[in-house]
Amino acid sequence: MARIKFRSIYKYTEEFKATAVALSHLNGVAVKDVANELAIHPLMLSRWRKQSREGQIVSKKVKLDDKIASDLQELKQLKKDHARLQMEHDLLKKSIRFTSERRAKSSSSSTKTGK
Repeated sequence: MARIKFRSIYKYTEEFKATAVALSHLNGVAVKDVANELAIHPLMLSRWRKQSREGQIVSKKVKLDDKIASDLQELKQLKKDHARLQMEHDLLKKSIRFTSERRAKSSSSSTKTGK
């Protein structure tokens, strides 16, 4: 007999939702990053943002934790730096491969003409 596993359903407080929405509105911070940091699905956070715009979630007394806000902004910068470094790394690999191929071709043709 097979067991059926049901998903866990979490009930988030209005304060948590309002804080998540406020964090997602910080400059330079993506919704996806906030959702990952809070261990929630990005679509859930998007839904909360919509509910906040419609007045269903009220963020009257939301105090953002400065540590979390700075961590999210730092994460955004680190991701940007990582993408740039990855692109540079890929370019260097291509350059090395191109140079190696040219050397191999030139060395093989010089040995043929030298005989």
